[in-house]
Amino acid sequence: MVDIRHRVGIATSPDRLYDSLATVEGLSRWWTTTVTGDAAPGGRLAFYFGHDEPGAVMEVVSTTPGTQVVWRCVEGPAEWLDTTVSFDLVAAEGETVLRFAHAGWEEPVEFMSHCNTKWGLFLLGLKDGFEGGKATPFPDEVKISSWG
Repeated sequence: MVDIRHRVGIATSPDRLYDSLATVEGLSRWWTTTVTGDAAPGGRLAFYFGHDEPGAVMEVVSTTPGTQVVWRCVEGPAEWLDTTVSFDLVAAEGETVLRFAHAGWEEPVEFMSHCNTKWGLFLLGLKDGFEGGKATPFPDEVKISSWG
């Protein structure tokens, strides 16, 4: 198994950052503008990327306010099925450190490389949204290839 991992320091409080990760409204501001579902543990979140069907559906495994959000992919690209996405938040001097993981990939395929870059772009957009810039959720994010 292999994982995608990112570490980003964001000039905001853990509680404000948590709201961007643990609510439908918050998620729609930085990953994709169309998110539906229930963000509570046991709920499911559907993320849409320009099609009638969701590009991914995540089961909310757990949430700890101001500290952590964990999902498990239950629908989406074959490579994502049963992977976990986690957002761990740690208060640091002048910022909140976001430790992101998209874990449990079967192997490091080319699509994983694409997703690694895209996750990095979305997370930097999340940072920009808190630090005076503009978040760039789908469909406004940087396209890195013909895959998006």
